[in-house]
Amino acid sequence: MQLDPSERSRAIRTKLRAAACLLLAATPRLVQAADPTPTPTPAAPPTTQIDVTGLFYTERIRVLEPTLRYTRIYSSGRSFFGQLSIDSVTGASPSGALPTGQIQTVTSASGQRRSVSATGIPTTQFGDTRFALDAEVHQPAKMFAFTLGGHFSREKDYQSAGVTGGVAIDLNRKLTTLTLGGGYNSDSVSPKGGISVGLAPFGTLTGISDSPKHVKTGLIGLSQVLTRRWLFGVTGTIGREDGYLTDPYKALSVVNASTGVPISQRNESRPETRERKSVQADSVYHLTSNVLYLSYRRYWDDWGVRSNTVDGKYRFMRSASTFIEPHVRYYNQTAADFYRFGLVQGAALPKYATSDYRMSAFQGVTLGATVGFIPDGRTSEWTVRAEYLGQFGNSSPPGVFGAQTKFDLFPKVNVFSVVVSYRFNR
Repeated sequence: MQLDPSERSRAIRTKLRAAACLLLAATPRLVQAADPTPTPTPAAPPTTQIDVTGLFYTERIRVLEPTLRYTRIYSSGRSFFGQLSIDSVTGASPSGALPTGQIQTVTSASGQRRSVSATGIPTTQFGDTRFALDAEVHQPAKMFAFTLGGHFSREKDYQSAGVTGGVAIDLNRKLTTLTLGGGYNSDSVSPKGGISVGLAPFGTLTGISDSPKHVKTGLIGLSQVLTRRWLFGVTGTIGREDGYLTDPYKALSVVNASTGVPISQRNESRPETRERKSVQADSVYHLTSNVLYLSYRRYWDDWGVRSNTVDGKYRFMRSASTFIEPHVRYYNQTAADFYRFGLVQGAALPKYATSDYRMSAFQGVTLGATVGFIPDGRTSEWTVRAEYLGQFGNSSPPGVFGAQTKFDLFPKVNVFSVVVSYRFNR
């Protein structure tokens, strides 16, 4: 989905953090089989692994994110990792308002003014810096493996703190692994200017400076060694969010009932709870030297959003020290039940409404590749990943009339990202 920087952070690291951490535990055999670097056995000496990664991401916004990750694997099989990430984000984000057919002046949350073309989607400028700390301990014990992790992140208008925990159980002579886990996040939303009043004239505030949000996540996963080369896993997650889930910076246009021309704006409003569910199937097949990764994910929630994701990667081992891994991904989703292109003057206000692109129906296609180089006996590794994501939506969504039929209300979004990583073991 197209994400504001703060929303990108929340979606990736906050809302799904518990599930993301636990997924690593849910399919350990899949990861081990695909990793060209052998995993130390309990008898091996302790090792230290350090990963340095830089991400550059650009569309309407630009993100620069350096990450430092430290991993320590002990002789007993216990492991610990700690990670520090810093995001620097600048750019322009769609405000949710509609084109008017005339040049508009848009004011950002910081008071900056800029002009928008007559047919363009109104956007607002912003900038933010975010840092995040993550840590996790993994402890094997006979047929069990326990995981406990924590997370903290802070940006101008959002703070997140959470814990995760899980247990993996080896069955069937370690050919089957059952994973159970859960996570909890306690977040605080503190938008510039304060909390907005839902569906009131745009900019109307409650006088409250911040509002809490709580996220609970549960997970169950099963991975199975099917053959000497084929590994398969299924993971189900369920999550519930409570608190302030409205985007305080998004607006809805109110349009003339006859002409469709925008005449004013209102704050958006979303429910204060959201229940999410997903099921994901992963398959890894190891050929003579190459590896094929395939996954399918089905997602649904009580906001009416349904999505399907198909993901495929194929790792070509060009030599003992180099590989190329093409990547293809397809995503589609339905619109939220309360998604509107705008509000009609004189009509009764709905209980909830948003015109946020991320809540609309759209599709996304990702094309990319990773190139890896292991220069010195597998004690270090360089990788470079470059990807393009194209997002396509309905340029004239249901309910559009009058002047709005002349505009492209979902212009194509082009996202480019590059990730450079260096890993070395000691």
